[in-house]
Amino acid sequence: MLKCDKILHIKRNKCVRGKPADFFIGRTFRATNFLFNKKYECMGGRMQIACIKNPDEKQRTIYQIARVVYAETHAVSLQAVEALTSMIKNISVTSGRNISDIISDKNLFESLNPDSLNHDLLSVAANDKTFQMCVRVARRMMNGGLADCCNGATKFHHDGYIPQWAISRGYIAEIDGLLFYL
Repeated sequence: MLKCDKILHIKRNKCVRGKPADFFIGRTFRATNFLFNKKYECMGGRMQIACIKNPDEKQRTIYQIARVVYAETHAVSLQAVEALTSMIKNISVTSGRNISDIISDKNLFESLNPDSLNHDLLSVAANDKTFQMCVRVARRMMNGGLADCCNGATKFHHDGYIPQWAISRGYIAEIDGLLFYL
């Protein structure tokens, strides 16, 4: 049992610290005593919370897609977000791989590597407006409402460098700093 000197505010959210969740504590507050239980732990007078995972696999996948797309595109434009999201769908269709496997592929998405400069973008706040755009596009893709915006591409890279696999290929689309390939 946890006793606190302020009312606990719980608000609905889909993500806590980069992971889907059902609820999170809306604000941190001071505890009047230091009692412990499995869900909450008071340390140093501040409440720390445990992530409550979203039981809906489809919603979890949507948020994972949105985080990867946000980290890779920086959500610079709707066109870039739609193109990268539709490329994920193209890979799934052509290879038969599960979307969850695709979005966790470190060889495909640089931001998944801890050494990447974009890795910190994976933990974007769930209420960020540009991240919410990525969530809406990912939801459209999962519901079958997103057209192929990258001409069937199954590979991409940023325009700042050319990876070894892209040297002998010609790109088929360039959208806001992303080059797409078959």
